[in-house]
Amino acid sequence: MTDRLTGTRPHQLDAAARRVLERAELEGIELIRFLYADHGGVIRGKAAARSRLAERLSSGIGHTVAMMAMNMLDQLQEVEHMGPVGEVRIVPDATTYVPLPYAPGAAAMLSDLRMPDGSPWGACPRTFLKDAVAQLRAEGYTLEAAFEPEFTLGRRLPDPSGGPDRLVPIDDSLCYAAIGFDTAHDYAIKLVRALETQGLRVEHYHPELGPGQQELSIRHAPALRAADNHVLYRETVRGVALRMQMWASLAPKPLADQAGNGAHLHLSLWSDTRNVFASDNEVRDGFIGGLLAHLPALTALTCGSVNGFRRLAPRMWSSAYAVYGPDNREAAVRVCSPLGESGEPNLELKPSDSAANPYLSLGAVIHAGLDGIRRKLDPGEAVEVDPDTRPGRYPRLPSSLEEALDALEADEVLMEALGPLRRSAYLAVKRSEAAAFAGKDTSYELFHHLRVF
Repeated sequence: MTDRLTGTRPHQLDAAARRVLERAELEGIELIRFLYADHGGVIRGKAAARSRLAERLSSGIGHTVAMMAMNMLDQLQEVEHMGPVGEVRIVPDATTYVPLPYAPGAAAMLSDLRMPDGSPWGACPRTFLKDAVAQLRAEGYTLEAAFEPEFTLGRRLPDPSGGPDRLVPIDDSLCYAAIGFDTAHDYAIKLVRALETQGLRVEHYHPELGPGQQELSIRHAPALRAADNHVLYRETVRGVALRMQMWASLAPKPLADQAGNGAHLHLSLWSDTRNVFASDNEVRDGFIGGLLAHLPALTALTCGSVNGFRRLAPRMWSSAYAVYGPDNREAAVRVCSPLGESGEPNLELKPSDSAANPYLSLGAVIHAGLDGIRRKLDPGEAVEVDPDTRPGRYPRLPSSLEEALDALEADEVLMEALGPLRRSAYLAVKRSEAAAFAGKDTSYELFHHLRVF
C-alpha cells in the first residue's frame, strides 16, 4: 500500500524501520514520540500517530528552526537563522525505538534535526556527537561511555507562604542506609523494570547522601548510544514517578541546602578490543591532559545551567578543582581502579550533570580528549589528596555559568568544533538563562530547574 501524500511504500523502508512498524502494531502503540535535546538541556519532541508512522519514519515531522533558540524558561532568543522563518525536520533513528512502560500506548525514538532535503542541520546536537565519534574513529579509536546519574525523589507541593512549588523529599534516610531502600522500594522496582524493558541494563542502585536522593546506574555503551540512553533514562525516571503521584528531579541542586545531583561521565577508549587507557599511558595521559586543558570551557557544556554551579564547591565530592588523581573523588577527573582481575580501568569526569544536553556534553568531551591526544598534552602530577587542603595550589573550576561561558567563548578548539550556528545559539540561550536568574531569589531558581530537569 502506498502512502497517498509521500508515495512511501512499507517495503521501501529499511529493515529497522519495518521492525518499528511491526512492533508498534503488535504492542498497541498509538503515539510515537520523536525526542531531541535542545540547547537549554530540555528534552523536547513531537509525536506521530501510528497511522502516519510509515510516512514520518522517512520524512520526519516539521519543526521550526526557532526552537533551538529557546531557553529553559521558554524564552525565545534572537539568533540569526533561528527566527520565525525556516524549517527543519525531526527525523527519528529507527534503531532507538522503545516502548514507554510508564506511558501505556506510547513509544519513543531519539531523533536528529535535519534540513528539509535530509541533509544535516548545523544546530543538531545529536549530529555534533556523531561527528565527534567519526573524528575519533578516524584516529583509530572508539569510546565507551556511561552517565552515572543521581536524582531526588519526592513530591511537588505548594509553598505554604504562596511562593513557587517545593520539592519535599520522600524520606530523610542516611546515605546508603537500608531504610532508604525500603522507603523507595516500590518506585525503584518499577523504575528498574521500565529501564530494562527499554534495553537499558541496570548496573546498581542505592539511596544516596541527600534526603530522597537516589542513584541508579546503567551499563556503558558506545558514545552515541550512551547519550541516547541518558535521554531515555531522564524521561523514565520522571515518568515512573509521575505515574506513582510523585516527582523526581534530576536538577543539579533542587534543594539548596542538600547534596546535589550529578551525572558523572565514565569513559573508556578502545582500539579494536584493546582498552587504550589500560595499555597506553601516553594516550591516556594525553586524553586526561586534553580534558584538564579544556575543563573551564567544558563545564559550560557538561554543567550548562545556572543551578549546576551550586554543585561545584569544595568538600562536596562533586569536584571544584581542575585536577586528576587515582580514585580521588574530589578531583575533576578520577582515574577509576578496575573492579576485579577482569575489570577495565576508566576515567570519571565529575563536573557533569543531567541539566546538560548529553550529546553536546559528550561530544565536547571527545573533542577535548582528542585534542590532548593529538598534542600529547601532559596532565601533570596526579593529585592524591583533597585539593582543597592545598589552598592556591590547584586551579579552580568556574564558579558560575557566566564564567564558564566566557571560557567556552575563548576556547578555539571547542568553538571550532561547535560550528558557527550551534555556538551562536548555545551562547545566546545560556547567557539568557544566566541573565534570567540573576537577581532572583533562590526559590525561583530552584523551582524552575526542578520542574524542567
